[in-house]
Amino acid sequence: MKRLAFPLLALTALAACDRGAPDDTQTPAASEAAIESPSAGITTPSPTPVPSTIPAAIQGRWGMVPADCDPARDDAKGLLTIGPTKLEFYESVGTLTSIAEASASRIRASFAFTGEGMEWQRDETLDVQDNGQTLIRREYGEDAAPGPLRYSKCG
Repeated sequence: MKRLAFPLLALTALAACDRGAPDDTQTPAASEAAIESPSAGITTPSPTPVPSTIPAAIQGRWGMVPADCDPARDDAKGLLTIGPTKLEFYESVGTLTSIAEASASRIRASFAFTGEGMEWQRDETLDVQDNGQTLIRREYGEDAAPGPLRYSKCG
Protein backbone atom coordinates (compact mmCIF):
# COMPACT_ATOMS: atom_id res chain seq x y z
CA MET A 1 0.00 0.00 0.00
CA LYS A 2 2.90 2.35 0.78
CA ARG A 3 4.25 1.86 -2.73
CA LEU A 4 0.98 3.12 -4.31
CA ALA A 5 0.64 6.15 -2.06
CA PHE A 6 3.72 8.01 -3.37
CA PRO A 7 2.89 7.69 -7.11
CA LEU A 8 -0.74 8.72 -6.45
CA LEU A 9 0.41 11.76 -4.49
CA ALA A 10 2.76 12.78 -7.33
CA LEU A 11 -0.02 12.41 -9.93
CA THR A 12 -2.39 14.51 -7.83
CA ALA A 13 0.22 17.31 -7.54
CA LEU A 14 0.82 17.30 -11.29
CA ALA A 15 -2.90 17.44 -12.02
CA ALA A 16 -3.31 20.43 -9.70
CA CYS A 17 -0.51 22.29 -11.49
CA ASP A 18 -2.11 21.72 -14.90
CA ARG A 19 -5.46 23.34 -13.93
CA GLY A 20 -4.08 26.91 -13.81
CA ALA A 21 -2.32 26.86 -17.19
CA PRO A 22 -3.44 29.62 -19.59
CA ASP A 23 -5.28 28.64 -22.73
CA ASP A 24 -3.87 29.20 -26.23
CA THR A 25 -6.03 32.29 -26.87
CA GLN A 26 -4.23 34.45 -24.35
CA THR A 27 -0.68 35.52 -25.13
CA PRO A 28 1.92 35.54 -22.35
CA ALA A 29 2.30 39.33 -22.70
CA ALA A 30 -1.43 39.87 -22.18
CA SER A 31 -1.53 37.67 -19.10
CA GLU A 32 1.55 39.43 -17.68
CA ALA A 33 -0.03 42.83 -18.29
CA ALA A 34 -3.16 41.75 -16.46
CA ILE A 35 -1.05 40.65 -13.51
CA GLU A 36 1.17 43.74 -13.49
CA SER A 37 -1.62 46.35 -13.68
CA PRO A 38 -4.67 45.07 -11.80
CA SER A 39 -6.08 48.62 -11.78
CA ALA A 40 -6.05 48.99 -15.58
CA GLY A 41 -9.01 51.10 -16.63
CA ILE A 42 -9.40 52.72 -13.21
CA THR A 43 -8.60 56.42 -13.21
CA THR A 44 -7.53 58.19 -10.07
CA PRO A 45 -8.29 61.88 -9.78
CA SER A 46 -5.28 64.11 -9.91
CA PRO A 47 -4.76 66.30 -6.84
CA THR A 48 -6.29 69.76 -6.98
CA PRO A 49 -3.52 72.29 -7.52
CA VAL A 50 -2.97 74.83 -4.77
CA PRO A 51 -3.81 78.33 -6.03
CA SER A 52 -1.19 81.06 -6.19
CA THR A 53 -3.45 83.88 -5.01
CA ILE A 54 -5.86 84.55 -2.18
CA PRO A 55 -9.36 83.29 -3.12
CA ALA A 56 -11.74 85.98 -4.42
CA ALA A 57 -14.29 85.42 -1.61
CA ILE A 58 -11.66 86.51 0.93
CA GLN A 59 -10.49 89.60 -0.96
CA GLY A 60 -11.93 93.01 -0.12
CA ARG A 61 -12.19 95.41 2.81
CA TRP A 62 -12.82 94.04 6.30
CA GLY A 63 -13.28 96.00 9.54
CA MET A 64 -13.05 95.01 13.19
CA VAL A 65 -15.62 97.70 14.09
CA PRO A 66 -18.09 99.56 11.84
CA ALA A 67 -15.97 102.78 11.91
CA ASP A 68 -13.10 100.87 10.23
CA CYS A 69 -15.19 100.63 7.05
CA ASP A 70 -15.78 104.40 6.79
CA PRO A 71 -13.69 105.54 3.77
CA ALA A 72 -13.62 109.12 5.12
CA ARG A 73 -11.62 108.03 8.18
CA ASP A 74 -7.85 107.89 7.97
CA ASP A 75 -7.44 106.35 11.42
CA ALA A 76 -9.15 103.02 10.74
CA LYS A 77 -6.71 100.92 12.75
CA GLY A 78 -8.87 97.80 12.48
CA LEU A 79 -9.22 97.93 8.68
CA LEU A 80 -7.82 94.98 6.74
CA THR A 81 -7.72 95.22 2.95
CA ILE A 82 -7.06 91.90 1.23
CA GLY A 83 -5.91 91.74 -2.38
CA PRO A 84 -4.84 88.80 -4.55
CA THR A 85 -1.39 88.62 -2.90
CA LYS A 86 -1.42 91.14 -0.02
CA LEU A 87 -2.84 91.82 3.41
CA GLU A 88 -2.84 95.58 4.10
CA PHE A 89 -3.25 96.78 7.68
CA TYR A 90 -3.09 100.28 9.17
CA GLU A 91 0.70 100.20 9.65
CA SER A 92 1.89 97.01 7.92
CA VAL A 93 1.63 95.00 4.73
CA GLY A 94 1.89 91.23 4.38
CA THR A 95 2.93 89.82 1.00
CA LEU A 96 1.90 86.25 0.19
CA THR A 97 4.90 83.91 0.05
CA SER A 98 3.29 80.44 -0.01
CA ILE A 99 -0.06 78.73 0.35
CA ALA A 100 -0.34 75.57 2.43
CA GLU A 101 -4.04 74.94 1.76
CA ALA A 102 -6.94 76.76 0.19
CA SER A 103 -10.60 76.48 -0.73
CA ALA A 104 -13.05 79.03 -2.10
CA SER A 105 -13.58 80.60 1.33
CA ARG A 106 -10.52 79.60 3.39
CA ILE A 107 -6.75 79.85 3.08
CA ARG A 108 -3.77 78.88 5.23
CA ALA A 109 -0.68 80.71 3.98
CA SER A 110 2.62 82.34 4.88
CA PHE A 111 3.18 86.08 4.52
CA ALA A 112 6.27 88.29 4.63
CA PHE A 113 5.34 91.41 6.61
CA THR A 114 6.87 94.87 6.65
CA GLY A 115 5.83 97.80 8.78
CA GLU A 116 7.19 100.48 11.08
CA GLY A 117 10.74 99.70 9.96
CA MET A 118 10.49 95.99 10.78
CA GLU A 119 10.20 92.74 8.82
CA TRP A 120 8.76 89.41 9.97
CA GLN A 121 7.15 86.19 8.72
CA ARG A 122 3.74 84.99 9.82
CA ASP A 123 1.49 82.04 9.00
CA GLU A 124 -2.16 83.07 8.78
CA THR A 125 -5.52 81.39 8.32
CA LEU A 126 -8.26 83.48 6.73
CA ASP A 127 -11.72 81.90 6.92
CA VAL A 128 -14.87 83.54 5.49
CA GLN A 129 -18.12 82.61 7.24
CA ASP A 130 -21.76 83.77 7.52
CA ASN A 131 -22.38 83.83 3.75
CA GLY A 132 -19.34 86.03 3.13
CA GLN A 133 -20.07 88.59 5.86
CA THR A 134 -17.54 87.50 8.52
CA LEU A 135 -13.79 86.88 8.30
CA ILE A 136 -11.97 84.98 11.02
CA ARG A 137 -8.19 85.55 10.99
CA ARG A 138 -5.78 83.45 13.00
CA GLU A 139 -2.04 83.99 13.32
CA TYR A 140 0.54 81.30 14.03
CA GLY A 141 4.15 81.56 15.11
CA GLU A 142 6.29 83.67 17.37
CA ASP A 143 4.52 86.82 18.67
CA ALA A 144 1.24 85.77 17.04
CA ALA A 145 -1.98 87.35 18.29
CA PRO A 146 -3.63 85.11 20.87
CA GLY A 147 -6.89 83.68 19.60
CA PRO A 148 -8.94 84.45 16.51
CA LEU A 149 -9.60 87.98 15.23
CA ARG A 150 -13.09 88.70 13.86
CA TYR A 151 -13.80 91.11 10.98
CA SER A 152 -17.00 92.18 9.22
CA LYS A 153 -17.23 92.76 5.48
CA CYS A 154 -17.21 96.45 4.55
CA GLY A 155 -20.20 97.34 2.36
